[in-house]
Amino acid sequence: MLSALAVPLIAVALAVLFGLAVGSFLNVVIHRLPKMMERQWQTECAELNAGGSPAGTSPAPVERYNLLVPRSRCPSCAQPISALQNIPVVSYLALGGKCANCKTRISPRYPMVELITGLLAGYAIWRFGATLAGVSALLFVFAMIALTFIDLDTFYLPDDITLPLLWAGLLFNVAGTHTDLTSAVIGAAAGYLALWSVYWLFKLLTGKEGMGYGDFKLLAGIGAWLGWQMLPLVILLSSVVGAVIGIPMMVFARHGRETPIPFGPYLAIAGVIALLHGQAINRQYLNLF
Repeated sequence: MLSALAVPLIAVALAVLFGLAVGSFLNVVIHRLPKMMERQWQTECAELNAGGSPAGTSPAPVERYNLLVPRSRCPSCAQPISALQNIPVVSYLALGGKCANCKTRISPRYPMVELITGLLAGYAIWRFGATLAGVSALLFVFAMIALTFIDLDTFYLPDDITLPLLWAGLLFNVAGTHTDLTSAVIGAAAGYLALWSVYWLFKLLTGKEGMGYGDFKLLAGIGAWLGWQMLPLVILLSSVVGAVIGIPMMVFARHGRETPIPFGPYLAIAGVIALLHGQAINRQYLNLF
Protein backbone atom coordinates (compact mmCIF):
# COMPACT_ATOMS: atom_id res chain seq x y z
CA MET A 1 0.00 0.00 0.00
CA LEU A 2 1.07 3.59 -0.62
CA SER A 3 2.27 5.58 2.36
CA ALA A 4 0.51 8.74 3.50
CA LEU A 5 3.31 10.79 1.94
CA ALA A 6 3.35 8.93 -1.39
CA VAL A 7 -0.19 9.93 -2.38
CA PRO A 8 0.38 13.73 -2.28
CA LEU A 9 3.79 13.27 -3.93
CA ILE A 10 2.16 11.38 -6.81
CA ALA A 11 -0.44 14.15 -7.14
CA VAL A 12 2.32 16.78 -7.20
CA ALA A 13 4.30 14.84 -9.82
CA LEU A 14 1.23 14.51 -12.01
CA ALA A 15 0.52 18.21 -11.55
CA VAL A 16 4.07 19.07 -12.66
CA LEU A 17 3.71 16.93 -15.81
CA PHE A 18 0.29 18.45 -16.50
CA GLY A 19 1.70 21.93 -15.93
CA LEU A 20 4.52 21.30 -18.40
CA ALA A 21 1.99 20.29 -21.05
CA VAL A 22 -0.20 23.30 -20.29
CA GLY A 23 2.89 25.52 -20.41
CA SER A 24 3.48 24.36 -23.98
CA PHE A 25 -0.07 25.40 -24.84
CA LEU A 26 0.35 28.69 -23.00
CA ASN A 27 3.25 29.48 -25.32
CA VAL A 28 0.76 29.21 -28.18
CA VAL A 29 -1.73 31.42 -26.34
CA ILE A 30 0.93 34.03 -25.55
CA HIS A 31 2.07 34.16 -29.17
CA ARG A 32 -1.24 33.86 -31.00
CA LEU A 33 -3.92 35.53 -28.90
CA PRO A 34 -2.60 39.09 -29.47
CA LYS A 35 -2.31 38.36 -33.19
CA MET A 36 -5.86 37.03 -33.20
CA MET A 37 -7.02 40.24 -31.55
CA GLU A 38 -5.21 42.36 -34.12
CA ARG A 39 -6.66 40.30 -36.98
CA GLN A 40 -10.14 40.75 -35.55
CA TRP A 41 -9.64 44.52 -35.36
CA GLN A 42 -8.37 44.56 -38.96
CA THR A 43 -11.36 42.50 -40.11
CA GLU A 44 -13.78 44.83 -38.36
CA CYS A 45 -12.08 47.86 -39.92
CA ALA A 46 -12.21 46.18 -43.35
CA GLU A 47 -15.92 45.46 -42.92
CA LEU A 48 -16.55 49.09 -42.00
CA ASN A 49 -14.57 50.25 -45.02
CA ALA A 50 -16.48 47.81 -47.22
CA GLY A 51 -19.67 49.53 -46.18
CA GLY A 52 -18.60 52.51 -48.25
CA SER A 53 -17.27 50.41 -51.15
CA PRO A 54 -19.12 49.82 -54.41
CA ALA A 55 -21.84 47.16 -54.33
CA GLY A 56 -20.67 43.62 -54.87
CA THR A 57 -17.25 44.11 -53.29
CA SER A 58 -16.21 42.43 -50.05
CA PRO A 59 -13.08 42.30 -47.89
CA ALA A 60 -10.40 39.87 -49.01
CA PRO A 61 -10.65 36.49 -47.25
CA VAL A 62 -8.32 36.04 -44.31
CA GLU A 63 -6.46 32.80 -43.62
CA ARG A 64 -7.91 30.87 -40.69
CA TYR A 65 -5.85 31.60 -37.59
CA ASN A 66 -6.64 30.60 -34.01
CA LEU A 67 -5.13 28.69 -31.10
CA LEU A 68 -5.36 25.40 -33.00
CA VAL A 69 -4.91 26.34 -36.67
CA PRO A 70 -2.44 26.55 -38.37
CA ARG A 71 -0.12 23.92 -36.95
CA SER A 72 2.90 25.22 -35.04
CA ARG A 73 5.93 25.75 -37.24
CA CYS A 74 9.38 27.29 -37.23
CA PRO A 75 9.04 31.05 -37.78
CA SER A 76 12.25 31.03 -39.83
CA CYS A 77 11.85 28.14 -42.28
CA ALA A 78 8.10 27.40 -41.78
CA GLN A 79 8.84 23.72 -41.15
CA PRO A 80 5.96 22.17 -39.12
CA ILE A 81 6.94 21.10 -35.61
CA SER A 82 6.38 17.38 -35.04
CA ALA A 83 4.98 15.89 -31.85
CA LEU A 84 8.43 14.60 -30.84
CA GLN A 85 9.87 18.08 -31.30
CA ASN A 86 7.15 19.55 -29.10
CA ILE A 87 7.74 17.66 -25.84
CA PRO A 88 7.96 20.34 -23.12
CA VAL A 89 11.53 21.25 -22.11
CA VAL A 90 12.91 17.86 -23.23
CA SER A 91 12.66 18.60 -26.96
CA TYR A 92 14.35 21.98 -26.52
CA LEU A 93 17.28 20.36 -24.72
CA ALA A 94 17.48 17.47 -27.20
CA LEU A 95 17.55 19.87 -30.15
CA GLY A 96 20.16 22.07 -28.49
CA GLY A 97 17.80 25.04 -28.58
CA LYS A 98 17.73 25.05 -32.40
CA CYS A 99 15.22 24.24 -35.14
CA ALA A 100 15.67 20.63 -36.31
CA ASN A 101 15.44 21.74 -39.96
CA CYS A 102 17.18 25.11 -40.39
CA LYS A 103 19.14 25.21 -37.11
CA THR A 104 17.81 28.67 -36.28
CA ARG A 105 18.05 29.42 -32.56
CA ILE A 106 14.83 28.89 -30.59
CA SER A 107 14.09 31.40 -27.86
CA PRO A 108 14.80 29.95 -24.40
CA ARG A 109 11.60 31.60 -23.22
CA TYR A 110 9.56 28.68 -24.56
CA PRO A 111 11.01 26.09 -22.17
CA MET A 112 11.13 28.73 -19.44
CA VAL A 113 7.34 29.25 -19.66
CA GLU A 114 6.84 25.47 -19.64
CA LEU A 115 9.11 25.02 -16.64
CA ILE A 116 7.53 27.88 -14.66
CA THR A 117 4.07 26.51 -15.37
CA GLY A 118 5.05 22.98 -14.35
CA LEU A 119 6.74 24.05 -11.11
CA LEU A 120 3.92 26.38 -10.07
CA ALA A 121 1.32 23.71 -10.90
CA GLY A 122 3.15 21.21 -8.70
CA TYR A 123 3.50 23.72 -5.89
CA ALA A 124 -0.18 24.69 -6.08
CA ILE A 125 -1.23 21.06 -5.67
CA TRP A 126 1.28 20.63 -2.84
CA ARG A 127 -0.19 23.69 -1.17
CA PHE A 128 -3.91 22.94 -1.66
CA GLY A 129 -3.97 19.22 -2.45
CA ALA A 130 -5.98 17.45 -5.13
CA THR A 131 -9.11 19.38 -4.15
CA LEU A 132 -11.41 21.98 -5.66
CA ALA A 133 -9.09 24.63 -4.23
CA GLY A 134 -6.13 22.93 -5.92
CA VAL A 135 -7.87 22.75 -9.30
CA SER A 136 -8.98 26.37 -9.07
CA ALA A 137 -5.44 27.41 -8.07
CA LEU A 138 -4.12 25.73 -11.22
CA LEU A 139 -6.53 27.72 -13.40
CA PHE A 140 -5.61 30.95 -11.63
CA VAL A 141 -1.87 30.32 -12.04
CA PHE A 142 -2.22 29.41 -15.72
CA ALA A 143 -4.15 32.62 -16.40
CA MET A 144 -1.57 34.72 -14.54
CA ILE A 145 1.31 33.22 -16.54
CA ALA A 146 -0.42 33.86 -19.86
CA LEU A 147 -1.33 37.44 -18.93
CA THR A 148 2.18 38.17 -17.65
CA PHE A 149 3.93 37.28 -20.88
CA ILE A 150 1.26 38.72 -23.18
CA ASP A 151 1.50 42.04 -21.36
CA LEU A 152 5.30 41.98 -21.48
CA ASP A 153 5.20 41.42 -25.24
CA THR A 154 2.33 43.63 -26.33
CA PHE A 155 1.00 45.74 -23.40
CA TYR A 156 -2.31 43.87 -23.86
CA LEU A 157 -4.30 42.21 -21.10
CA PRO A 158 -6.92 40.47 -23.25
CA ASP A 159 -10.56 40.48 -22.18
CA ASP A 160 -10.64 36.88 -23.42
CA ILE A 161 -8.65 35.99 -20.28
CA THR A 162 -9.37 38.73 -17.71
CA LEU A 163 -13.18 38.58 -17.93
CA PRO A 164 -13.50 34.77 -17.69
CA LEU A 165 -10.98 34.98 -14.84
CA LEU A 166 -13.27 37.36 -12.95
CA TRP A 167 -16.43 35.27 -13.45
CA ALA A 168 -14.62 32.01 -12.66
CA GLY A 169 -13.39 33.49 -9.39
CA LEU A 170 -16.92 34.41 -8.38
CA LEU A 171 -18.25 30.97 -9.34
CA PHE A 172 -15.55 29.09 -7.44
CA ASN A 173 -16.22 31.19 -4.38
CA VAL A 174 -19.92 30.33 -4.41
CA ALA A 175 -18.61 27.24 -2.62
CA GLY A 176 -16.21 29.33 -0.51
CA THR A 177 -13.17 27.85 -2.28
CA HIS A 178 -10.77 30.69 -1.45
CA THR A 179 -13.03 33.19 0.28
CA ASP A 180 -16.74 33.74 0.87
CA LEU A 181 -18.90 34.99 -1.98
CA THR A 182 -19.57 38.39 -0.38
CA SER A 183 -15.84 39.07 -0.05
CA ALA A 184 -15.34 37.92 -3.65
CA VAL A 185 -18.00 40.26 -5.04
CA ILE A 186 -16.68 43.21 -3.02
CA GLY A 187 -13.13 42.23 -4.05
CA ALA A 188 -14.07 42.32 -7.73
CA ALA A 189 -15.67 45.75 -7.44
CA ALA A 190 -12.98 47.17 -5.16
CA GLY A 191 -10.17 45.82 -7.34
CA TYR A 192 -11.56 47.51 -10.43
CA LEU A 193 -12.42 50.79 -8.73
CA ALA A 194 -9.08 51.05 -6.91
CA LEU A 195 -7.00 51.21 -10.10
CA TRP A 196 -9.74 53.07 -11.98
CA SER A 197 -9.51 55.83 -9.36
CA VAL A 198 -5.70 55.91 -9.57
CA TYR A 199 -5.91 56.08 -13.37
CA TRP A 200 -8.22 59.10 -13.39
CA LEU A 201 -6.40 60.90 -10.58
CA PHE A 202 -3.10 60.49 -12.42
CA LYS A 203 -4.68 61.61 -15.70
CA LEU A 204 -6.23 64.70 -14.11
CA LEU A 205 -2.92 65.68 -12.51
CA THR A 206 -0.59 64.94 -15.44
CA GLY A 207 -2.78 64.70 -18.52
CA LYS A 208 -1.27 61.27 -19.21
CA GLU A 209 -2.57 57.73 -18.94
CA GLY A 210 -0.61 55.84 -16.30
CA MET A 211 -2.11 52.40 -16.99
CA GLY A 212 -4.63 50.61 -19.15
CA TYR A 213 -8.14 49.34 -18.51
CA GLY A 214 -6.84 45.79 -18.63
CA ASP A 215 -5.06 46.42 -15.32
CA PHE A 216 -8.41 47.34 -13.71
CA LYS A 217 -9.97 44.11 -14.96
CA LEU A 218 -7.00 42.02 -13.83
CA LEU A 219 -7.13 43.36 -10.27
CA ALA A 220 -10.90 42.88 -10.30
CA GLY A 221 -10.31 39.25 -11.27
CA ILE A 222 -7.76 38.80 -8.50
CA GLY A 223 -10.22 40.35 -6.04
CA ALA A 224 -12.93 37.94 -7.22
CA TRP A 225 -10.66 34.98 -6.48
CA LEU A 226 -9.06 36.08 -3.23
CA GLY A 227 -11.54 38.54 -1.71
CA TRP A 228 -11.23 42.20 -0.85
CA GLN A 229 -9.11 41.43 2.23
CA MET A 230 -6.20 40.42 -0.02
CA LEU A 231 -6.26 43.51 -2.24
CA PRO A 232 -4.03 45.71 -0.03
CA LEU A 233 -1.45 42.92 0.06
CA VAL A 234 -1.64 42.41 -3.72
CA ILE A 235 -1.15 46.12 -4.39
CA LEU A 236 1.75 46.27 -1.93
CA LEU A 237 3.38 43.15 -3.35
CA SER A 238 2.97 44.41 -6.93
CA SER A 239 4.77 47.61 -5.97
CA VAL A 240 7.59 45.62 -4.35
CA VAL A 241 7.87 43.29 -7.35
CA GLY A 242 7.82 46.32 -9.65
CA ALA A 243 10.69 47.91 -7.74
CA VAL A 244 12.71 44.68 -7.65
CA ILE A 245 12.31 44.17 -11.41
CA GLY A 246 11.92 47.72 -12.68
CA ILE A 247 14.93 49.35 -10.99
CA PRO A 248 17.45 46.82 -12.39
CA MET A 249 15.86 47.23 -15.83
CA MET A 250 16.44 50.97 -15.64
CA VAL A 251 20.00 50.60 -14.30
CA PHE A 252 21.39 47.67 -16.25
CA ALA A 253 19.17 47.47 -19.34
CA ARG A 254 19.07 51.26 -19.80
CA HIS A 255 15.30 51.19 -19.71
CA GLY A 256 14.56 54.93 -19.66
CA ARG A 257 12.05 56.51 -17.32
CA GLU A 258 9.98 57.62 -20.30
CA THR A 259 9.77 54.06 -21.64
CA PRO A 260 6.46 52.50 -20.57
CA ILE A 261 6.58 49.41 -18.36
CA PRO A 262 3.55 47.10 -18.19
CA PHE A 263 1.99 46.86 -14.74
CA GLY A 264 0.06 43.66 -15.43
CA PRO A 265 3.00 41.28 -14.80
CA TYR A 266 3.58 42.80 -11.35
CA LEU A 267 -0.09 42.39 -10.47
CA ALA A 268 -0.08 38.82 -11.77
CA ILE A 269 3.02 37.84 -9.78
CA ALA A 270 1.58 39.48 -6.67
CA GLY A 271 -1.70 37.65 -7.23
CA VAL A 272 0.06 34.27 -7.37
CA ILE A 273 2.02 35.04 -4.18
CA ALA A 274 -1.17 36.13 -2.44
CA LEU A 275 -3.00 33.00 -3.60
CA LEU A 276 -0.30 30.67 -2.29
CA HIS A 277 0.83 32.51 0.84
CA GLY A 278 -1.38 35.57 1.30
CA GLN A 279 -3.01 34.46 4.52
CA ALA A 280 0.34 33.56 6.12
CA ILE A 281 1.84 36.91 5.05
CA ASN A 282 -1.13 38.81 6.46
CA ARG A 283 -0.87 36.92 9.76
CA GLN A 284 2.85 37.68 10.04
CA TYR A 285 2.19 41.33 9.27
CA LEU A 286 -0.56 41.60 11.89
CA ASN A 287 1.64 39.84 14.47
CA LEU A 288 4.11 42.70 14.16
CA PHE A 289 1.52 44.94 15.76
